[in-house]
Amino acid sequence: MLKWRKYNGALIPEHPPHVEVSIDATEVLRNINKEEAFFARWTTNFDCREETEFWYVICDEVLDIASYSKNTRNQIRRGLKKCEVRMIDKCEVKEFGFECYKAAFLRYNTHLVPNTLPQFKDELDSLDSTWEFWGIYNEGKMIGYCQNKVINDYCDYSTIKFHPEYLKLYPSYALFYTMNQYYLKEKNFKYVNDGARSISHETNIQSFLIQKFKFRKAYCKLNIVYNKPVGFLVTVIYPFRLILKSLNFWLFIKLNILINQEKIRRSYD
Repeated sequence: MLKWRKYNGALIPEHPPHVEVSIDATEVLRNINKEEAFFARWTTNFDCREETEFWYVICDEVLDIASYSKNTRNQIRRGLKKCEVRMIDKCEVKEFGFECYKAAFLRYNTHLVPNTLPQFKDELDSLDSTWEFWGIYNEGKMIGYCQNKVINDYCDYSTIKFHPEYLKLYPSYALFYTMNQYYLKEKNFKYVNDGARSISHETNIQSFLIQKFKFRKAYCKLNIVYNKPVGFLVTVIYPFRLILKSLNFWLFIKLNILINQEKIRRSYD
């Protein structure tokens, strides 16, 4: 039976994107109403040859440090020299991770509101045993962390936060190199995934991984089922998308995200 999780008001499947699951729209709508979600979103045709408007950013190559460019190799070595990267337990993130989370969030160009400390801890408490955690340290201080969802031979780099004051120490190079070595080389996983195309806010991390760590886009098809009020809203406002695009504040930011997502969904029709 397909399992869903609620994230930012939407239902998202628990299974990895490469696992094709038969989904009945009527059953999905029942789940949406039960969970009081705005919509359910899932993907099909994972890693298809055709370039589509939606994708995941993945790495399925086992690479030693010699496989990277000279510049990247130097930055990896600097990061490993200045930073300690190790797997940790959830309690350590709960105790020391909020400072990194809050500082990193302030740098985002997003409409989303950061969690409070109690919300931060509650969200971590809700994660089950399929989650693994990594910490990045400089002189014993946590300067970043990562939450990974692991299912069989698949790993989703789900949440990554770096404290902006320590970016000059190249913590991202140390983290991604170490985790790729662990999951792809030591554990022989099928691939690691840094997530899907971002619709809600700008992000540079995916282009960074493609340029520096030889990640690639795994194209796929985006599928969406809305609850009735949101479905009606999308139908009404979609013809006015060019006008709404210029209204980039408060409620219109969320509406534009909804429209952008619907535009991607309609690109397959």
